[in-house]
Amino acid sequence: MKSTLLIGTRKGLIVYHYRSGEWRLESTHFPGIPVSIAYADPRLDTWWACLDHGHWGVKLQRSLDRGENWEEVKAPAYPEAAKVKDDISATTRYLWAMQHGGIKYPNRMWIGTEPGGLFVSKNGGDDFQLVESLWNHPSREEQWFGGGRDYAGIHSIVLDPRDEDHLFVGISCAGVFETTDSGKNWTVRNKGLHADFLPNPKAEVGHDPHLLVAAPSAPDILWQQNHCGIFRSSNAAQQWDDITQKDGPAKFGFAIAVAEDNPDQAWVAPAVSDTHRVAIDGALCISRTDDGGKTWQDFRKGLPQENCYDIVYRHGLANTGDWVVFGTTTGNIFISDDRGYHWQVLSNYLPMIYSVQFTE
Repeated sequence: MKSTLLIGTRKGLIVYHYRSGEWRLESTHFPGIPVSIAYADPRLDTWWACLDHGHWGVKLQRSLDRGENWEEVKAPAYPEAAKVKDDISATTRYLWAMQHGGIKYPNRMWIGTEPGGLFVSKNGGDDFQLVESLWNHPSREEQWFGGGRDYAGIHSIVLDPRDEDHLFVGISCAGVFETTDSGKNWTVRNKGLHADFLPNPKAEVGHDPHLLVAAPSAPDILWQQNHCGIFRSSNAAQQWDDITQKDGPAKFGFAIAVAEDNPDQAWVAPAVSDTHRVAIDGALCISRTDDGGKTWQDFRKGLPQENCYDIVYRHGLANTGDWVVFGTTTGNIFISDDRGYHWQVLSNYLPMIYSVQFTE
């Protein structure tokens, strides 16, 4: 298992470490500043913090010594000529996803942003350039739009560990896009999805994958917690299958995580609906499938079962080995050491939680 937990919150980065049989608070960073994503690059043990200053805008911080020291690096910036629409200049409004470039490209980093731009660095994050091929995709100006934010955003970047030129990105709202040549060309991968909020629910572009993830042990198996249900692909997004629980809570939500050792096991954090983003019946639960979404189980032991309004944002659920952790919009952290059967409180007193990640 990985023994460090990075927690990005509305008021800073919080780090827990597992030692002597328990998780303990280790350090805090950037107090009072929203951390939209805290990300650990396992290749060089580099930590990143994406900051969302209310006045100063987005900032990007990097640590080469596990948070002992931080340095600000230049945040992704759109070229002056880039336009969201004909009369709206593109400026970086939010840093929403990070992904390293793999062993083959030790100096490559990817960042997903709002308003829908993917950026790449080829020098370890010293600077980033807009991936023009995706930004100039013919569908973007007319068919991409904001899902809960003003503009479209790239919140998921999935790297194929077998072929590091192969990437998927999840865009709200546009859908899943694939490249097999490090971003030179892109293919839409939304077949089988349905978007009830569109005039044509089966439109090629315009879907809202709340989070896109791949099974670590079988990268061709992809999962997404979608605005309109839960979907799974067994053939690298060539086709998506609806695995939403028909008569249970595993339907609407944001976060999804897949077991490291079982491509058929996954967890979601259900909420009522898009119009009622609260815990179902005032009770918090985590749902798990062990058979690729054919059936789902609800786990509630140790979780509040009355007067609960918590939901889990898209990056707020993670797992390593038998451990599963999630953080909520009201600052609660719950952790399980048995894949979700039983939960215990890690903290009830944190700010709103945006992201959680296990790292070494």
